[in-house]
Amino acid sequence: MAKRSRFTDYQNSYANYKFELTGDGILFMQCHTDGDSLVWSWAAHDEMSDAFADIAGDREIKVLIHTGTGENYNANWGRLPNGEPPENPIYQAMPDIRGLNKLDEKAWYARHLIFNVLDVDVPMISAVNGPCNMHSEIPLMGDIVLASEDAYFQDASHFPRGQVPGDGQHVIWSFLAGHNRARYLLLTGQKVGAAEAKDWGVVNEVLPKDQVLDRAWELARELVKRPPLTLRYTRQLFTNPLKRAFIDELGHGLGRETYAQRAFFPFGGEMEPLDRPWDQQPWTKNGQHIEEGARP
Repeated sequence: MAKRSRFTDYQNSYANYKFELTGDGILFMQCHTDGDSLVWSWAAHDEMSDAFADIAGDREIKVLIHTGTGENYNANWGRLPNGEPPENPIYQAMPDIRGLNKLDEKAWYARHLIFNVLDVDVPMISAVNGPCNMHSEIPLMGDIVLASEDAYFQDASHFPRGQVPGDGQHVIWSFLAGHNRARYLLLTGQKVGAAEAKDWGVVNEVLPKDQVLDRAWELARELVKRPPLTLRYTRQLFTNPLKRAFIDELGHGLGRETYAQRAFFPFGGEMEPLDRPWDQQPWTKNGQHIEEGARP
């Protein structure tokens, strides 16, 4: 989706993504919600895809630093603007054409988000400033991954909540850490601490929280000394194997995930796992309880 862009085109375009550009071409991308840790709403998810498309199309940048804000790299899903958590979980089917179209749109954004990140043609340094409990594939597609000592990686939003983990983490964790580790992490909701992630080869450096960004800037200033084409073509060397892996499995994963969501979809409740067996849920549609015989 990348097209030719310039920093002035996108620097103030996104509510959840703050951009700064240095004179020597280092782009700083900071994810946030109202100046605190990023909340993964559907809007933030979709706009991240668009933001990376803009970055990928900016041929003036030389290095990208990608990071979060506050205590966490990202926060729980869907916390309300006033800071209140959403309602308790509502489990329901998405059986009609509106549900189908919504899921298709989410899968479209999810697919482009992955490939827009991989289309960024400059070295990407990911500074994971704290816990990352969903969409860890985004920072892990960086060429250098730094993590704070209190950071951990987890997929809380999929299998523990009754969903297929098919939107990218199934690819990146198998690619970087091995299939056996990946499937255990995804099935159990395992929290992989920063030190363990480094042992697995997923993280390059683990640092005190207040030193992560300083180290990212130190590395970026060293990288940016190289010729622009060297930076671009080296990044392409590193992303091409990842692109092949995602081409092989991302569409398959998204198809499985969205198909399963037609029958069961958890709304609200942040990232808590299912609080009772899936088939004991009070099914709802448009806020109304659906009797057993009327369910799809």
